[in-house]
Amino acid sequence: MTTLAMRGVRPGTKRADRPARRGNRGRLTLWVWLFLLPTAILYGLYTLYPIAASYWYSLVEWNGFESQQRFVGLANYQAVFADPMFWSSFKITLIFMLLVAPARVILSFLLAIVLNSPKLPLARLFRTAFFLPVVTTTAIVGVVMQFVLDPASGPLNSLLLALGHDGGISFLGDSQTALITASVVYIWKFFGITLVYWLAALQTIPTELYEAARIDGAGVVQLFTQITVPLLKPFLIIISLLTIEDSFRAFDLMQTLTGGGPFFATEVIEIYIYQRAFTAPVPQLGFASAAAVLFGLFVFVVGLIQLWGVWAARRLRAGA
Repeated sequence: MTTLAMRGVRPGTKRADRPARRGNRGRLTLWVWLFLLPTAILYGLYTLYPIAASYWYSLVEWNGFESQQRFVGLANYQAVFADPMFWSSFKITLIFMLLVAPARVILSFLLAIVLNSPKLPLARLFRTAFFLPVVTTTAIVGVVMQFVLDPASGPLNSLLLALGHDGGISFLGDSQTALITASVVYIWKFFGITLVYWLAALQTIPTELYEAARIDGAGVVQLFTQITVPLLKPFLIIISLLTIEDSFRAFDLMQTLTGGGPFFATEVIEIYIYQRAFTAPVPQLGFASAAAVLFGLFVFVVGLIQLWGVWAARRLRAGA
């Protein structure tokens, strides 16, 4: 019996049954791979192949129309580094990240504490309401917000006019307010994702800790500072890094809201790449691919920091 157990055979199992089970397991594995094959093919065609092609295109001079591609080596990368508009868009991308990431993390954390309270009536309804913008198509949100923020006939400016404000405010047409306005719309659109992260994190705190602290005479402030905040520190690292990385994907919303304007005030790197590749009078696929590769490397570095954050969060939880 001991020998059979060491070989992974249950006592009483006939040797003739083992080949049949292996055959069934092999057929099951085959069906699993057959079901995964369509996804693998589509992922390879629309994700892996474009990424690999971008690296090649970044080394050639090509407008996307001619069949001939002239190999130029690192000349596209040198041109990108020498372009002040690239660094301007990179700066705008970082400013946009600094505007939206802390606001999403902090505001959603405070709201999650309120919505996590068992005494709050209609808590599920409020959670659903805050998550609804997430499942709404981003392009539709951008178009609707253009109407809402229209300086001539938009509802927001009509309300300001009714309150006594003279003239409409061009929220998206002024270079001083366009990026801030787009950031507010972005925060509202994706606020629910960060809120769900925090609600899930709060569910990991045992309610017994709060009950024991209340018995010892702890108040609301002490519960928050002595239990909630220390136990959520690991999640703070992960959620912050996820939100930062997510803020680099704002192309669809920014394109429909402002298209990078006015006067390049909202031209994040994604729009910079898109305009050089598709909307320029003479498309520069090689130049745009080089810019995309550089931006991808930057996001890759952020991903490495995220992995470090996950490791640090696990260390903090283990220490707690």
